[in-house]
Amino acid sequence: MAACGVACAGAAGGGAPAFPTPLEAYGDAGVAKLWTVLAGRVGAEPFNLVASLIFLAAVVHTFFAGRFRHWAHVVEERHRARPGRMAEAPAEAGESRAEGQPEEVSFAGQVLHFLGEVEAIFGLWVLALAAAIVWFKGLDTAIHYVGTTVNYTEPLFVVVIMTLASTRPVLVLAERCLHAAAGLGGATPAAWWLAILTLGPVLGSFITEPAAMTISALLLAKQFYSCRPGARLCYATLGLLFVNVSVGGTLTHFAAPPVLMVAAPWKWDLAHMFTHFGWKAVLGILVANALYFAAFRRELLALRALPVAVVERPSPPAWITAVHLAFLGFTVWMAHYPALFIGGLLFYLAFAQATAHHQSRTELKPALLVGFFLAGLVNHGGVQGWWIEPILSRLGELPLFLGATVLTAFNDNAAITYLATLVPGFSDALKHAVVAGAVTGGGLTVIANAPNPAGQTILARFFPEGISPLGLLLGALVPTVIVGAALVLL
Repeated sequence: MAACGVACAGAAGGGAPAFPTPLEAYGDAGVAKLWTVLAGRVGAEPFNLVASLIFLAAVVHTFFAGRFRHWAHVVEERHRARPGRMAEAPAEAGESRAEGQPEEVSFAGQVLHFLGEVEAIFGLWVLALAAAIVWFKGLDTAIHYVGTTVNYTEPLFVVVIMTLASTRPVLVLAERCLHAAAGLGGATPAAWWLAILTLGPVLGSFITEPAAMTISALLLAKQFYSCRPGARLCYATLGLLFVNVSVGGTLTHFAAPPVLMVAAPWKWDLAHMFTHFGWKAVLGILVANALYFAAFRRELLALRALPVAVVERPSPPAWITAVHLAFLGFTVWMAHYPALFIGGLLFYLAFAQATAHHQSRTELKPALLVGFFLAGLVNHGGVQGWWIEPILSRLGELPLFLGATVLTAFNDNAAITYLATLVPGFSDALKHAVVAGAVTGGGLTVIANAPNPAGQTILARFFPEGISPLGLLLGALVPTVIVGAALVLL
């Protein structure tokens, strides 16, 4: 997958200077004081400060997304209640609205909704970033950076894998597997909760984290969130899901984005990942789940599935499920080659149309929104190396772990590990510390790990006021400490 989505150096064309400025070009390798390095890099390239302020504005914007959605509802209510509105709709007296004619909407309300969509925020602030690049470097550099330097392989991969993982045959198969585990506890909402949060994230080591997040979130929506748990339990579950998925992909070297960034440069293979990370991550997941289950035991055991009218449809034939799994496998196999896995998606859409009576409706919107989110994030992440690299390079093993955990909350963890590969002289202990910190902090915010936006998109409807960043942070804090301790102390 893309190395944080960005190649950190590239010419804007011809003999133009590289953009972003290569880190070695600053010539400050011998400077000891961090503040001196940062100040020198801003002095040498003032754009650095502007880019980071724009990124900070985007991060702050995510914390106010719920407020924008509230304002959107207020504006739309006023629009619907305004005098004379209903009289404007028909073209003539007594004429009803034509079938399929869209209802009149509030333009201001729709704009506020857009500003309140977390998946749209970083893409929106890319406009400000592009304008800053044009101002400082010129239009050609901006076009080259956004259109060529930034690598969109990871966002594209997430769009395709989310689409395939949310299909009916795949979900039915996953639900059957998890039902077997939940059946040990009577298939109650509490049993489903424990089975999904334990086994679902570990699937991320084999079908990739984005696919595991999609399947786990969809099953939690159906088997747990639909039972209307309390707000505290809703946020605790969301935080636990994000943290578990972030570390659940570390049993292998090909499924978690932050691991993919370092596996080839540092020559980490399957055996290395399992012995240094995988078993510790599984133990951390088990302990965190057990602790949360004990804390919310009464509420979990009191949950009852709501009676709903369901039209039973026969399960898809085994051969259709096998074809879906083949498409998933092909996408994971070709994860580095967008032309091939996007081509595979087109073949899948044709297959889904030919077997429509065994399929659910293919929903592209959630996957496209998540892809847009990640595309915006990698645009911003590519110009943040000027401050991330000197911070990482000056930390010892434990401070590096803690620093990577905190930085991950404000930047995609794949960006953190990728930038770590650029730091010369990293010992094995420091390499392990930065990766452990990056995966540990992957559940603290929605931007901390690439699959998180997928989970948020699927589960957002169960949070009436929108998912609060503070609520997510508090829900993820305890499991973050537990899995971090498992990765560092064991």
